[in-house]
Amino acid sequence: MSIVEVKVPQLSESVAEATMLTWKKKAGEAVAVDEILIEIETDKVVLEVPAPSAGVLAEIIQPDGATVVADQLIAKIDTEGKAGAAAPAAAPAAAAAPAPAAAPAAAAAATGGSKADVAMPAAAKLLADNNLKTGDVAGSGKDGRVTKGDVLAAVASGAKPAAPAATIAVPAAKPALPQVAAPASAPDLGERPEQRVPMSRLRARIAERLIQSQSTNAILTTFNEVNMAPVMELRKRFQDSFTKEHGVKLGFMSFFVKAAVHALKKYPVLNASVDGNDILYHGYFDIGIAVGSPRGLVVPILRNADQMSFADIEKKIAEYGKKAQDGKLGIEEMTGGTFSISNGGTFGSMLSTPIINPPQSAILGVHATKDRAVVENGQIVVRPMNYLAMSYDHRIIDGREAVLGLVAMKEALEDPSRLLFDI
Repeated sequence: MSIVEVKVPQLSESVAEATMLTWKKKAGEAVAVDEILIEIETDKVVLEVPAPSAGVLAEIIQPDGATVVADQLIAKIDTEGKAGAAAPAAAPAAAAAPAPAAAPAAAAAATGGSKADVAMPAAAKLLADNNLKTGDVAGSGKDGRVTKGDVLAAVASGAKPAAPAATIAVPAAKPALPQVAAPASAPDLGERPEQRVPMSRLRARIAERLIQSQSTNAILTTFNEVNMAPVMELRKRFQDSFTKEHGVKLGFMSFFVKAAVHALKKYPVLNASVDGNDILYHGYFDIGIAVGSPRGLVVPILRNADQMSFADIEKKIAEYGKKAQDGKLGIEEMTGGTFSISNGGTFGSMLSTPIINPPQSAILGVHATKDRAVVENGQIVVRPMNYLAMSYDHRIIDGREAVLGLVAMKEALEDPSRLLFDI
């Protein structure tokens, strides 16, 4: 037998620990080299743990939901084992200590399960909370033990408790709560469903940073409106040739990024940050693009955006969007940034007050472009209008710079030729 250890990958310096998500393999199953065994969530990204060698997953040491640190042992692979074979150390251990084994067996019998249905401690609490028994849930842990992930999956699929024996009176179980929603059927109208779900590390980190931003920055927001007709006309005119030449569609975000960089060059304090009692001016333009993902909001960075072409920006944003959806963004791709752009218009937002992404000092909020009645030269006309909002840290940015910076963005969007001549 040849054992290879599976360990937690190295985490960034700012990340102390991580959370195990769901094992993709069970003990005793065959694994291929580089096959993803489990994903580990930090407060910034989700890391994949590949199999370092082919063989059989001999033992899972850290279960779903466990808190782990860098380089911690989480599993073992037997490179000479055969799929379906029991873990070599499991049988002798059980034989050497028959007395302790009786307790789990008794506990399993008391809850309606077999010896192989014993629940892990965290899973046992969830079973009790949902009036379920170990026999109601298929176990995926070692020797068939029921894990926390098994219970959550069963609850989400609407698992029902097994029928009680005739001689035992068991209270009626409340309906499972895969989603927090009002009961659909009439008999359940009296119920008030709730579901308690712990925050993921990423969500908790987002909450922490937002509270930090509002408590440490003197946030103020200035607004303006922009006529998007010139940008829309350019896109319509050059979309086909742009796509053919660069292999990516010409979107709106590249225009917003270019307009933002144009304004930051004119008013450098918008691109600065507070460092103690100092103002740190950045001679580069790293623009964060807020992206929604299944696990929460992430802000990957367009580094040296002033040196990027429209095509470079569109390609990078498309790449980040796909990575965010797949949970593949790396820590280095979300570290840093001197200014951010949040596009709530993607979801239909008309107006918002974006929160600064610390340690940055300003953020641009972009919204949905809608046809609206506006006055031009004394006449009421219909134009595709977009409301822009820029939140800024009033500790270092005065209203003058904030307002003029947003006006510079507006002018660049309403007359994109300004971007060519940097005026």
